[in-house]
Amino acid sequence: MGNPRIIAGKMRGMRLKTLPGTITRPITDRVKEALFNIIGSDIQDASFLDLFGGSGSVGLEALSRGAEFTQFIELNSKAYAILKENLIKSGYEKNANLQKVDAFKYIFQEKDKHFDYIFIAPPQYHGMWKDALLKLDQAPELLISDGWIIVQIDPIEDETVPLNNFTEFDSRKYGSTILKFYAR
Repeated sequence: MGNPRIIAGKMRGMRLKTLPGTITRPITDRVKEALFNIIGSDIQDASFLDLFGGSGSVGLEALSRGAEFTQFIELNSKAYAILKENLIKSGYEKNANLQKVDAFKYIFQEKDKHFDYIFIAPPQYHGMWKDALLKLDQAPELLISDGWIIVQIDPIEDETVPLNNFTEFDSRKYGSTILKFYAR
């Protein structure tokens, strides 16, 4: 797979720098296009949390398509540096914030921001997506009342997660990727 690109909006066609190896979980153009087709025009003026930012592909796509703000969280130093480069290259630094912090700690420390969309795509096969979802369930105020949590996982990671505040309302499979959607 070549370097990911922004597929629509103001930055359409911009190639993103990525980190080799399995530290990040790259999203294919096909899955990213499907994701933003599902969100549709609701991305306009939305606030977006890219909880495990990686190269920034999904959060930058949200900005390119009209999101007002994206919060990127990335703990890995190498991925953080690449995401920072991609953010500067995009010209959207004023519409974004990048923090080098543990995603699980961020969930409980952030009290001032509320997001329309929270995207979870941590490194694969470690159960981190489930842990993030369970922690968000304990801090539901991070998501606005009609917001969505979107999880990107490999099909072998798929399982039902018992939640008190959120319900899975959709799940779509695209080859070796599943997108799961949760709302209040």
